[in-house]
Amino acid sequence: MTDFAIRPEDLQDTLAAALGDRVSRITIALGEVTVHVAAAQYLGVMQTLRDAAGCKFEQLIDLAGVDYSAYREVGTDGPRFGVTVHLLSVSLNQRVRVKVLCPDDDLPLVESVNDLWNSANWYEREAFDLYGIVFEGHNDLRRILTDYGFIGHPFRKDFPLSGHVEMRYDAERRRVVYEPVSIEPREITPRIIREEHYGGLN
Repeated sequence: MTDFAIRPEDLQDTLAAALGDRVSRITIALGEVTVHVAAAQYLGVMQTLRDAAGCKFEQLIDLAGVDYSAYREVGTDGPRFGVTVHLLSVSLNQRVRVKVLCPDDDLPLVESVNDLWNSANWYEREAFDLYGIVFEGHNDLRRILTDYGFIGHPFRKDFPLSGHVEMRYDAERRRVVYEPVSIEPREITPRIIREEHYGGLN
């Protein structure tokens, strides 16, 4: 069994007291505490998690976008896009995960927490670039991983596997050129070996 600096149940109680009805629920799974918050309450909840006496989450260690569109295939309905944040309190030796859903699928938007934790800067830009999630109040929200002229958001589940455009160096023009994708989609079927005792297995 894993030893925790603070019991997850105790942290859950502390967070419930500090956040009150501003969160929809606080859950524990595999010894980890997750706070579920609506987009309208997100920034205020994050401020409390950083500043409240029993919280003191001084560090934002990860922030990622999520595309939940495939969840509809397993019977879970709701907003398509969300943001998951992992916070660490060095002084109290505790961690928490925060999940917020973007209410509008056409314009996924949540408040930026870059003014609370500087480390959110590039994480929010990455989520914007790869998922198209807009972080309102971010002072430099632009693409960080894809090229300047890139079309679309490549981590969205409906983005084509081969992309929209390809680039190559054109020796005659002496520059990089962008063209429509010329790769033919193909399905690769793995080869299955059905020999008896293959690799010494019984």
